[in-house]
Amino acid sequence: MSAARYAYTLVSPASDLVHALKYEGWRELADFMGGRMAAAALAPEPEAHPSTAWSAFAAAAVIVAVPTTARRQRSRGYNQAALLADVVAARLGRRVAHRALARTTAGASQTTLSPQRRRENVRGAFAGGAEASRVRARAVILVDDVLTTGATALAAATALTVAGAGEVRLLTFGRALPGRDFSEEAA
Repeated sequence: MSAARYAYTLVSPASDLVHALKYEGWRELADFMGGRMAAAALAPEPEAHPSTAWSAFAAAAVIVAVPTTARRQRSRGYNQAALLADVVAARLGRRVAHRALARTTAGASQTTLSPQRRRENVRGAFAGGAEASRVRARAVILVDDVLTTGATALAAATALTVAGAGEVRLLTFGRALPGRDFSEEAA
């Protein structure tokens, strides 16, 4: 994973939106949240070299959501990262490769784990999926709801790279501040 962007620091009301989408079934929030994420991806970078600019990267990228576990998918009825990825892709005029990345292990909830335990918890949790060929040698924007320690994102980006993806960048709605009690679950 070469870079990351987020729309908001994860404090209220942004943290409330994430919680409502992720745990309270407010799927309708995905449109607003994904729209803000797409805007963040296109925001100008004052000193960026054209080859590293997000807007140019986004114009050519395949969008991939961090997959959730089958159990969480059943209990929520959806994957919040996939909902956000759909909106981001629509706003950027791109397509989502929904099955380019697969969840291979469930792992425990990340919410109470230390950074080291988070890395251990998601090690090997992802692999190239049925549509991995769609990311081969391509720029990829990996979408998730929250960036906390980066353990989940790094594990997912590593799996995409092993599957042949070119550069992988992360885009999230929220970024948890170090030392704060906001966290991502193992999607």
